[in-house]
Order: sequence, then structure tokens, then C-alpha cells
Amino acid sequence: MKLQFLGATNTVTGSKYLVTAGSRNILVDCGLFQGLKMLRLRNWQALPLDPKSVDAVILTHAHIDHSGYLPLFARQGFSGPVYCTRATADLCAILLPDSGHLQEEEAEYANRHRFSKHSPALPLYTEQDARRCLRRLSPQAFEHDIDLGDGLTLRFSPSGHILGSAFVQLQHNHQSLVFSGDLGRLDSRVMAAPATLRQADYLVLESTYGDRLHDPSDPLIKLADIINRTAQRRGVVVVPVFAVGRAQEVMYYIHLLKAAGSIPDIPVYLNSPMAADATRIFHNHPGEHRLTGEQCDAMCKDAHIVSSAKESKKLNTRSGPMIILAASGMATGGRVIHHLKAFAPDARNTIMFTGFQAAGTRGAAILSGTESVKIHGEYVPIRAEVQALSNLSAHADYAEILRWLDGFEAPPRQTFITHGEPVAADALRHRIEETKDWQCTVPDYLQSFELNCPVAPVQVP
Repeated sequence: MKLQFLGATNTVTGSKYLVTAGSRNILVDCGLFQGLKMLRLRNWQALPLDPKSVDAVILTHAHIDHSGYLPLFARQGFSGPVYCTRATADLCAILLPDSGHLQEEEAEYANRHRFSKHSPALPLYTEQDARRCLRRLSPQAFEHDIDLGDGLTLRFSPSGHILGSAFVQLQHNHQSLVFSGDLGRLDSRVMAAPATLRQADYLVLESTYGDRLHDPSDPLIKLADIINRTAQRRGVVVVPVFAVGRAQEVMYYIHLLKAAGSIPDIPVYLNSPMAADATRIFHNHPGEHRLTGEQCDAMCKDAHIVSSAKESKKLNTRSGPMIILAASGMATGGRVIHHLKAFAPDARNTIMFTGFQAAGTRGAAILSGTESVKIHGEYVPIRAEVQALSNLSAHADYAEILRWLDGFEAPPRQTFITHGEPVAADALRHRIEETKDWQCTVPDYLQSFELNCPVAPVQVP
């Protein structure tokens, strides 16, 4: 087998890995780059492969940094199947059209207000592009072998990150290659624990939190404190959330706090119809999470669902106390940036992040303490209180990653550390080498390897 890294190197976005096995070309993940401009520009550059030459795409899960390039890839000529789990297919049916719609909406807004450097500003792809590519999805069950042809087989195992998230296990000529995708928490309140894997000749391992540990304290305590403090100021808590996973978990925690009388009964707005749809999917996949049907219902019980753009704009004229949850989780686009324009300049309000903020995103800038961020061509001052609830992350920290690696009965021949900022990826490489004596590599963008023993980088002429 041959493995080439087309994304998720020195960054947590743009996940794409090209696997060549015999006559088969397989793309594992097909994600968008986000964050730094130099990364986002890659979305507009041609990939170093002909999409028509790819036989199949495999998705580890539905998050846009793993699936969001698929509509463009299909428009460029890819016509094969897209293998994924059933919940991933359900979520992609929500996330991908929404991604295309948001891009069209943002391009139209930029053209109307004339703040784009491009004339006209164009979407990377449209909602219709996204809906067309959904026809390629081939939903599969966990823990059964799928024949990809020429002796190559695929198996999905639960990774515990979000609904449908999976470890991808490929077998060819008695060699195994495993992709962790995004590795979930081992002790999540909401998601079931990741499956234990026993063997891999080669492992591609994420490192989002490879250089840090999650806060061990109960997130309910800090969440209650943030909400109560803001409510006393009659302020607004603005929560940028990932519509799949984080939105549901935060809503569930707010429900628990209200039921216990730990926070006041203030209005909660879920300004993401997509997140509401994703919440209903929890009912359809009970084996992948720890919640009962009643608890799934409780997620949305305390939230007012904001459906239209008109309702969304009206929220910005309301006074607190209230809580607004809106996508996107890194404040890169979507309705949340309109709420930041409205509420970030007021010191009574709070901006609360609940997940990793990639370098170059507005979320990362706000968390770093910047005095202002650029939104729609103008600088918005950040006077609101800024908080991070990092222990709500759906990614394993380095201790949890090491615990998951303990399940392997023998070291892989090589472990490739990806999907992390440079410091995080190198820190995890060092920890694995020092504590487990495994062979680790942090690959570069577009680097290729022949998967034999030992691993050999492919020389580029």
C-alpha cells in the first residue's frame, strides 16, 4: 500500500488521505480546510490527483473538516461510492447542504455589501452541489467487512467522537492500515466510549489535544457559574457551537442545570435548524450514545428553535439575560458571527467557547485576548467576557489517547501523527515515543509513504 497526506498535516482541518492498494485508489476523508488564509486557499486549488481516478471515498465522520470538500470533489468528476456509517450518512444529509447554503449566503452578503476583494464573490460550491453528492453515500453498519475490490477490505468501528464517527480499518495483502479519525473521550457523559482496537500494521492518529489535558473538574459547575454571572449582569451568553455533537451536549447540560435549579429559567435559543435536526438523529442511533429517549427529548426541551433569518436578526435586538447557541463552533461563519457583531462589544455579555479553536479562526483570536475581530469587512471590539469550557471537547486529550493506545497488543510498524497544530502533533509524537517506544512520524503536506517494513518516504522527482 501507498499513503499520501493531502490534508490534516500541521493543522486540524482539511482531512484527506489517499490510499493506493493494488489497482484501487481510495480517499479516506474529504474535508475542507479552515482557519488560516493560506489553508483556506487550498480549498480553491486543484488537488494533486484526478478525482475521476479515485474509486471510492471513505468518511470517518460527518464534521465539515472531514466531509465538507465532498460536494466539490463530486462536481470535479468523482463518481464512485462514498462509504460511511449510517449515522454519518444521516448527518451528512444535513451538514453538506447547509454548508453549501451558507457559502451561497455569505457570497451574496459580501456582494451586496461590497466588502469582498473578489467581484463577484463566489461560493466554493452550492447547496445543489451538496445535494447531488449525497447520492454517492453508501451507508454501512459497524463491525462488518466491506469488499472494496482487488483484495482490499474496509471495516468501521465506533470512535466515540460524534454520532457515526468511526475508526477506519483497511486490509490488503495481510497488511492493515487504521485511521483514528477523531478519537472521542473515554468517559463522555453523552457518547459511548471508543471501541478498543487490538492490531494495526500502520496507524494514522489524530493529535488535536496532543499537548494538553482536559480540565478534570465537572463542566456543569463552570457552566452554571458562567451563566449565573452573566445573568446577574442581565447579559447574553453567546455560545459558538458545532451543530453536531457540541450543540446537543450543551443543551443537555443546560437542561440538567435548570432541572436542578442551579441556573435561572432564562430563555435559551438554538439558532441552528441544522442542530435541531441533528438532535433528532440521536433517537435513530441509540447504541452510539449514553442517553435514553427521554434524555434525547430533554436536549431541546428548554430551547427555542430559531428557524428563519428574520428570527435570527430579531435576536440581536433583544436584551438579556438569555443564552444563544449558534454555529459555527470556531466562529468562522454562519449565524453566530452576526451575534458576535451585536453582543461582543458589550461588557455585560459573555462569549463562551466549548471546543478546539484552530489557528487563524475568529474563535482562536477571541480566546487569545484580541481587542477586536474583523467581521464582514469591519472590526468589532471584544468587550464581552470570554470563557472556554474546554472539558466539553469531544476530542480525547493526550492521556486519553495513550490509554486508547494501550489496547494494541503490539506496536504498529509506524504511527503517523496528524490532525493537530504543529506543537500538539510533535508533543504527542514525543510522548508516544518516550512512553511506549513506538516509531512515530509527523508527515508533511503532500508527503507520501510506501507502507512496507520499514516505512519508506516516496521520493518526489
